[in-house]
Amino acid sequence: MARRQTPSPAGDASPDFVENIVDIDVTSEMEGSFLEYAYSVIYSRALPDARDGLKPVQRRILYMMSEMGLRPDRGHVKSARVVGEVMGKLHPHGDTAIYDAMVRMAQDFSLRLPLIDGHGNFGSLDDGPAAPRYTEARLAAAALTLTDHLDEDVVDFVPNYDNQLTQPDVLPAAFPNLLVNGATGIAVGMATNMAPHNLVEVIAAARHLIEHPDATLADIMKFVPGPDLPTGGRIVGLDGIRDAYATGRGSFKTRAKVEVEQLSARRTGLVVTELPYMVGPEKVIEKIKDAVNGKKLTGISDIVDLTDRKHGLRLVIELKNGFNPNAVLQQLYRYSPMEDSFGINNVTLVDGQPQTLGLLPLLSVYVEHRINVVRRRTAFRLGKKKDRLHLVEGLLVAIVDIDEVIQIIRSSDEAAAARTRLMSIYDLSEIQANYILELRLRQLTKYSRIELEKEQDELRREIAELEAILGSSERLRALVSAELAEIAEKYGTPRRTVLLESEAVSPTVAAALAAAPGPKGKAAPLALEIADDPCWAILTASGQVARTANQDGLAESGPRTRHDVFTSVVKTSARGEIAAVTSQGRMLRLQVMDMPVLPPTSGTPNMAGGVPAKDFITLLKGESLVAFAPLDEVLAIGTAQGVVKRLQPDYPLNREDWEVIALKDKDTVVGVAPAGSDDVDLVFVTRQSQLLRFPASAVRPQGRTAGGMAGIKLAAGDQVMFFGAASPGDSAAVVVTIAGTDGALPGTAPGAAKVTALSEYPAKGRATAGVRAHRFLKGEDTLLLAWAGHGPAKASSLAGVARSLPGEHGRRDGSGIPLSQAVDAIGPSMSWEPATEAEAQAPAGV
Repeated sequence: MARRQTPSPAGDASPDFVENIVDIDVTSEMEGSFLEYAYSVIYSRALPDARDGLKPVQRRILYMMSEMGLRPDRGHVKSARVVGEVMGKLHPHGDTAIYDAMVRMAQDFSLRLPLIDGHGNFGSLDDGPAAPRYTEARLAAAALTLTDHLDEDVVDFVPNYDNQLTQPDVLPAAFPNLLVNGATGIAVGMATNMAPHNLVEVIAAARHLIEHPDATLADIMKFVPGPDLPTGGRIVGLDGIRDAYATGRGSFKTRAKVEVEQLSARRTGLVVTELPYMVGPEKVIEKIKDAVNGKKLTGISDIVDLTDRKHGLRLVIELKNGFNPNAVLQQLYRYSPMEDSFGINNVTLVDGQPQTLGLLPLLSVYVEHRINVVRRRTAFRLGKKKDRLHLVEGLLVAIVDIDEVIQIIRSSDEAAAARTRLMSIYDLSEIQANYILELRLRQLTKYSRIELEKEQDELRREIAELEAILGSSERLRALVSAELAEIAEKYGTPRRTVLLESEAVSPTVAAALAAAPGPKGKAAPLALEIADDPCWAILTASGQVARTANQDGLAESGPRTRHDVFTSVVKTSARGEIAAVTSQGRMLRLQVMDMPVLPPTSGTPNMAGGVPAKDFITLLKGESLVAFAPLDEVLAIGTAQGVVKRLQPDYPLNREDWEVIALKDKDTVVGVAPAGSDDVDLVFVTRQSQLLRFPASAVRPQGRTAGGMAGIKLAAGDQVMFFGAASPGDSAAVVVTIAGTDGALPGTAPGAAKVTALSEYPAKGRATAGVRAHRFLKGEDTLLLAWAGHGPAKASSLAGVARSLPGEHGRRDGSGIPLSQAVDAIGPSMSWEPATEAEAQAPAGV
């Protein structure tokens, strides 16, 4: 650096003026100025303190709000007022920075435990907050635990920017705020990004560390297995978390919480209820639409945001028919923010120096800070108690001779003389004498000797307790641990984020991956579109419609639940078509792909995943769905008035529904059965217990518009209640009938059940009346239920059960036995389940 003198410029007021120009090296000046700026940003703006987990602006906001009395039990005040107080007294920076920090501490999607109770629009993941003049704020209850006991000398206070006020160098922090709420900040040459955690887990780890100072990271991770994000979601893969806990640096993947739901009878969708941390629904929608328009994503028909305050986040992604939901979900994870990465960088200030800390050092720094806070608080309280005890002891000395004390004061010329006389006569200290002199005369009457002695004993007990805490490290640490436990119990909430060691795979996905191994034994990616695999289309007695994932799982010996009976089971494929026949003689073409898929199982499928038929098929008024049927087989149709028809499969290719039988007035279809072979028998059962069995060859196949021919001859007032088909050589085919009283409510009148082998009934000619199937007892006048064929629950065993039941029920013209007796004989594992919607009204267990 060089100095030179130049003459003063012309016209200068002082002729002796000397101008000094300092030559400075630009490189050195830039380095020095940049270093000062970097230090300022690191220490005064961007990085949090490891003790209370707060940046300077956050600490100043909470302290000033505490000083303003903005407690949770008081009203909100304008945010602009808080910003002004902080900026004018403590934080010499712009109001925008202060308000942004204030807003973040009020957002429940940013902090796991919000510190400010905001009133108004404090923003969302997609939108910013309203201006500070429109919002209001006060401290949250949890924030009080960060600022409690500041008046008890628990932390050091430092001057503010203009040395006119003081502010705390750090807050007492009754819970590990840095780990619970995390932190993010960008300084010069360094940055911090810390994930939020669960309060209960972190405090449990801190208490364990207090009790076991030599605990290892593995011990601590038993209590803190991973982050707990405010927005929930799923964390996939824990290796990066373990690295971060050990070294302070690592990363992990977060995924949205998604469920595959049946949005309607024909539409499947992905419902998103939780998103990755700091990812908003609008951003997800925008990225998905861009990916769909860019042909990166396929199979998505629409995306709807149904989020509201009552139900929370609900993002519905509707899928096109024929696409595998799990494969589409994998694409969404790849091309949208539904999967995001979080990089942990635990840079924080320790004793004023930026350091990168793992989980154990972070907890250790906090625990030492909290122990120091409690120690200083205890020492402060001990001093206060001792001071009060000193005054009480002086009062006890004076109150014994209060009249003399008053006389001494009255006879003294001035306060100094009275103080001196009191000190000399009663051996009081100057503090005690001043306290007695400052008391009003009326206050002396309150201080009875008994009350003062009681207070003296209480003070001595409290002083002994405080001295014991200060004199024992174990008691001090136990007190800190107990206070942490109270915080966890009061403010703790259950974990929101699910931790997965690896990617969770549903049974459907696992089966698909196992069936399609990739190269070198690795699992191949899921097929995006649903393959045309064989499956079963199912219609149940309660009107549920569904299809299986494959053609396994229809074993007759599998467990069943009540009313979970298959009335129609059609062998087809996932991309095939089947027919549905209604009670009014209509046939509808159905796409199997549109049916909801039941989860794969080795036994009987659980129909809980089905949808009601009325929601899947458009039915006319008074119309019901009777059966599913294949489109390429000859079908036999039976009606309530005894008409039978064999239908040729010559269906129109350009229509979705058509008539398959011309019904007479008030006639309805009661049953449909495959009858492509002339070797099967067709079976009618009427309400007056007439059963007619005849070969299918007796009915010639007809076209769609034909009205059929006479099937069974009905008596006056009688009608068909069951129509089906059975193989005449099937020894397991049975007839099940239940008799009762016409018009009685189910279960209110006695009834009888009967199971008989179908072979007991002789074949008769078509258009005859058949034979009696069930002899009515007293009080019985009609059949409530009838079924014939292979089944319905355990067909291979029902015939044997029929032969083992007591009485004449095994004979075709015999009567039944009481329902309760039949249930006891068959047993709960053999209980018969209804085969039609009407039969679902039968008494329980039958």
